[in-house]
Amino acid sequence: QVQLVESGGGLVQAGGSLRLSCAASGRTFSSYTMGWFRQAPGKEREFVAGITKIAGNTRYADSVKGRFAISRADAKSTLYLQMNSLKPEDTAVYYCAASAKVAYINVPDRYDYWGQGTQVTVSS
Repeated sequence: QVQLVESGGGLVQAGGSLRLSCAASGRTFSSYTMGWFRQAPGKEREFVAGITKIAGNTRYADSVKGRFAISRADAKSTLYLQMNSLKPEDTAVYYCAASAKVAYINVPDRYDYWGQGTQVTVSS
């Protein structure tokens, strides 16, 4: 199994930046496709960004494309989400997830493991 722990969330002013981290332990980190999801109060869980195992191909939600960047440091077993030009609409709990699959990485059901989440709040 894989254990995931997110960190780096906090309060930031609109237009600011944050970098989220997801530390993984257990199975070999590089064997998993990784993704970031978020959930705001009263809303469904939403795909934010994903990065495939080995090849490192990335995919982003249209709402964050050009502002967010996902990356992975396999030697450190860590996933990152660099968040720039933050908007109040980005306010949510952000979750790190791991999948043994490759296809449809934007679909929550494709993921096998989830972190506990980290709160991101963007003030206007």
